[in-house]
Amino acid sequence: MSLRRTRLAVAAAFFAQGFTFISLTTRLPQLMGRHDIGTLGQSLAMLTIVLVAGIGSLVAERAATRRASAGTLRAGLAAIALGAAAIVLAPSIPLLVPALALYGLGLGLVDAGSNMQAVAVEVGYGRPILPSFHGAWTLGGIIAAVATLMTVALPLAAIAAIAVLPVAVATAPFLARDEPTVTAATTPPDVPWRAIAVVGAALVIFYMVDTAATTWGPTYLERVTEAPQQLLALATLPYLIATGVARLAGDTVVQRFGPVRVLRLGSVLACGALAVIVFAPAWPVVVAGFALLGVGVAVVAPLSFSAAGRIAGGADLAPAERLARVDAVIARFNQFNYLGALLGAVMTGVVGASDLRWGFALPMVLVLALIPLAGRFAADERLPVRG
Repeated sequence: MSLRRTRLAVAAAFFAQGFTFISLTTRLPQLMGRHDIGTLGQSLAMLTIVLVAGIGSLVAERAATRRASAGTLRAGLAAIALGAAAIVLAPSIPLLVPALALYGLGLGLVDAGSNMQAVAVEVGYGRPILPSFHGAWTLGGIIAAVATLMTVALPLAAIAAIAVLPVAVATAPFLARDEPTVTAATTPPDVPWRAIAVVGAALVIFYMVDTAATTWGPTYLERVTEAPQQLLALATLPYLIATGVARLAGDTVVQRFGPVRVLRLGSVLACGALAVIVFAPAWPVVVAGFALLGVGVAVVAPLSFSAAGRIAGGADLAPAERLARVDAVIARFNQFNYLGALLGAVMTGVVGASDLRWGFALPMVLVLALIPLAGRFAADERLPVRG
C-alpha cells in the first residue's frame, strides 16, 4: 500500500474527528439548554465523555498487541458517528447519558487509533509530520465552526447529519501490519514509562487548555461577555484557525528550530493569551485572546505523541512487533489526553461555577509548566530522514 495514500487516509480520520467534535461543542449551550442543564450539569456531561473515552483508549491498548490499529480506528469512527447522532436526537436526559457514553467510547478509540497510525506513518517518512496530522483535525474543526455559524437557524435534529462523515472515512485505506497477530510480549516492562510520563505531563497541559477553549469557549462568550447567540462559535473558530495554521506550518518550523524553543515560546504566548481572555472587558477582545491561544499551544500534542513513539523503543524488534509495541505505548500514552480533558472540561466548569473567568485563570498559570518540560523533548530535534 502506498504510504502517501495511508497518510491521506489517516489525515481524513483526524479531520472527521475534529469536524464531529467541534460540531457538537459549538452547539453545546443549545444542546444542554434543550434539557435545562446548567454549568455543573454540563461539567458532568463532559465528565461522562472523558471517563468513557479513557476506557476506549484502554480497549485500544489491549487490542494493539492482537490486531492492527486500523481496525480499532474504524470501530471508533463508527462509534462516534452513532454517538454524535444520538446526542443530537436524544429527547430526554435518560437517553442523553448513554449517547454521551457511546460517543466517549468512540472518542477514546479514535484518539488512540489515529495517533497510532500517525506515529507509524511518521516513522515511515523519517521526519516530523505529526503536526500536520493534528492540523487536519483542526481543519475539520474550523469547517465545523463555520458550519455552526451558517446553520444557527436550523433545527438541532438536522445536525445529526454530521454522522455521515466518520462513517465514510472508516472505509479509508489505513496502515495494516505485515503480521496480523503479535503476542503481548512486544510490550515488555522495559518500556521507559517514567520518561514517557514526563512527556505526558505536557500532553495533560495541552488538553487542559484546549478542552477549556473548545468546550467552554462558546459558554464563556454567552455568560461572561453576553455575546449575541449567533456569534458564540466565534470563541472556537479563531482559536481553531490559528491552531490550524500553526500546525500546518509546524512540520517545517519544528524541523528548523527544534521542539524545545518552539514549546517554550508557545508556553509564554499561551499564558499571555489566557490573561487576555480572563481580563478582557468585551467579547471581541476575548475572541482575539482565543486566536492568540491557538498559536501558543498548537504543536504541543503532536510533538508529545511523536516523542512518546520514539521513547517507546523496540528498534531491535521485527517491524510488525515494533509497530505493535509502539501502538500499545501510544494507546496508554493517550490516557494523558483524558486527564487533561478532565481538568479542562470539568474543573473549568467547577472552578468557574460562579464566574467562568476563574475557570480560565487556572490554565493561565499551569500552562507555564511547559517551559521546564520542553527540555525533555530535546532528543526529538533531529529525526533520521529517509530518502
